[in-house]
Amino acid sequence: MSGAGAEEQLLLELRPRSFAIAYRMLGSVAEAEDVVQEALLRLHGVLDRGERIDSPRAFVATVTTRLAIDSLRSARSRRERYVGEWLPEPILTDELADPARRVEMADSLSLAMLVLLESLTPEQRAVLLLRDVFDYGYDEIARIVGKSEPNVRQLASRARTRVQERRPRFQTSREQRDELAQRFFAAVRDGDLSGLEALLADDVVLTGDGGGKVPALARALHGRGRVVRALMSWIRLAARVPGVSLRPVEVNGTPGALLLDGEGRLIGVWALEISGGEIVALNSVVNPEKLGHLGQLADARALLRRAASRDREESAGSPPGP
Repeated sequence: MSGAGAEEQLLLELRPRSFAIAYRMLGSVAEAEDVVQEALLRLHGVLDRGERIDSPRAFVATVTTRLAIDSLRSARSRRERYVGEWLPEPILTDELADPARRVEMADSLSLAMLVLLESLTPEQRAVLLLRDVFDYGYDEIARIVGKSEPNVRQLASRARTRVQERRPRFQTSREQRDELAQRFFAAVRDGDLSGLEALLADDVVLTGDGGGKVPALARALHGRGRVVRALMSWIRLAARVPGVSLRPVEVNGTPGALLLDGEGRLIGVWALEISGGEIVALNSVVNPEKLGHLGQLADARALLRRAASRDREESAGSPPGP
């Protein structure tokens, strides 16, 4: 293989790890792709100048992490101005090639985990991910983030404690999780009120992210009763839009679904969080700026106007015949 070919192959091999770090750090596909591109460009520049790099993998991990930390610092101010609730950009994980690797990495990819990471400082987040997800040694992490090893250990301990305090305490097997998700989406399709109530935890949380671009919940809803009422309202609204459907998929390593219009265009993404045999959270992302990487988008506002118009027509009744 020529030198140029070998370098291209190296960059291709390093890209997935770079994206894995950047996406978990930032919770944004677009921002992660920008970081990855810059990290690989810097590696290319170093190699092009003929400079020696002992470990291209370590070089790219270092650049990716430091760029992500810088990006997080600027993102925090943007998220403070975000309209409504903020959720990470969802990715579909059921198409990943290696099922064993998918299971291993799923917990660190879940929307719930990415939201938890938002409570950490950028440095805490970097250290926790590099240590607990990507299995870097503390000495390596110290070099990557530019801190002493004792400082890195302290950052990891504090981050780990904070995350563990807020994570679900009871695990559910993959088989139980998938079976419960199937029942949930069947209940949604059928508009089965009692079926939904039986699947939701007492303190279930429903979070919607429209980003001010399309209508969504202004704040998260807490409690089975409020969440079921909101879901039933959504179901009645969706029934007025011809062809709307839910396609079950795996979203960020957890059960979820794509909400599609009659032409198969994407309206939104749902992701379930399941613990102890119950659904403890439902996250709904409908902000079109967070969905474009998943395919062609529907015009959600136009669909809602059409549904409202049909609702008004039905309420008014049919006009009298001749």
